[in-house]
Amino acid sequence: MELLQAIETRRSVRGFKSNPVSEATLRRLLAAAACSPSYTNTQPWEVTVVTGAKREALGQALHALAQAGLAGKPDVIAPAQWPADLARRAGEHNARRFKALEIERDDHAARDGLRLMNYQFFGAPCVLFLWLDQSLSEWSTFDLGLFTQTLALAAHGLGLGTCLQASLTHYPDAVRDFLGVSDSKRLMLGLSLGYPDPDAKLNSYQSSRAGLDEFVRWYS
Repeated sequence: MELLQAIETRRSVRGFKSNPVSEATLRRLLAAAACSPSYTNTQPWEVTVVTGAKREALGQALHALAQAGLAGKPDVIAPAQWPADLARRAGEHNARRFKALEIERDDHAARDGLRLMNYQFFGAPCVLFLWLDQSLSEWSTFDLGLFTQTLALAAHGLGLGTCLQASLTHYPDAVRDFLGVSDSKRLMLGLSLGYPDPDAKLNSYQSSRAGLDEFVRWYS
């Protein structure tokens, strides 16, 4: 797949086939992502890959916490309030997504069911958790973003799909305890990975993008 085509056609996938992703493929993806640039070549990213029985058990544990309504305590706190333009985009996105999935505004059960699917990794056979050391600054967060985008594009180029999920960071202590990760590591992102299921209804929705005039200023 040509690079620009991969960038322009990558999308979040929320419905996966059960086919496992081979270790060789995972290693190839991670090696490609490791080519990402980083501040003074620090390469700060750390990754845990969870598949098989471990993935099933972890998904059950996280789903139980979310279903019980336990308040999340993420390592990375979301903004208390978005700037107006960003809040508008998020609101429009959610409205379009629920409409595409034929979920009514007041159908709280359906909306909650959709939320809980995050903790089942949308059926993906593999989930990755991305970490940074607690001591690192915003520069390293930027570096991790570069790593994540490279990983998502490499996966897309190999016919795989990804879903980048803030939801999977809501219970970082549970993930750390389950995987034996040190308390000195911040859970930055969860990423479901697998082969997309084209027949999954969740994959029928495509998010929109802001036009260039909304975020670019030209000077000459």
